[in-house]
Amino acid sequence: METNTAKIIKRLKQDGWRLERHGGNHDVYRHPEKGDTQVPRHKEVTPGVARSIAKKAGWAI
Repeated sequence: METNTAKIIKRLKQDGWRLERHGGNHDVYRHPEKGDTQVPRHKEVTPGVARSIAKKAGWAI
């Protein structure tokens, strides 16, 4: 599971996710069919957070 935030954001953008807005500590990305997901503004995220983003993006079950 990828935990590098820059790589996660790059993959989200390649899959059609767009930056919706900047939150307090997170950026919110939106996909026209999959909804929203939040990405923390850190260099690395925990494996649990990475798994949550991956599930929302449809990369993992």
